[in-house]
Amino acid sequence: QEQLQESGPGLVKPSQTLSLTCTVSGGSITTNYYYWSWIRQPPGKGLEWMGAIGYSGSTIYSPSLKSRTSISRDTSKNQFTLQLSSVSPEDTAVYYCARQYTSNFDAWGQGTQVTVSS
Repeated sequence: QEQLQESGPGLVKPSQTLSLTCTVSGGSITTNYYYWSWIRQPPGKGLEWMGAIGYSGSTIYSPSLKSRTSISRDTSKNQFTLQLSSVSPEDTAVYYCARQYTSNFDAWGQGTQVTVSS
């Protein structure tokens, strides 16, 4: 049973870059056909898929966030990382990492609150 755990600062100042890491245990992020996603939920709103990195290292991003989002990985640590640049208070949300297989998100981290405020 794979487990995912998000980590990173809970408070980011406007215009800075938000950086979060997801550590995966119990399985490898290079396992064929899995994608590793970042998803967020702003207060009072629904889930928003931000982007993903695949088992081969390829990346795909939400068109609405593509210009500000970068997802990378460190296979030696079995981690993948989200960077979101030029943040504003509208980026305040609970951020989740999740494993995706076809159209299903079948393993999730517990989520981490990130607040953008000066």
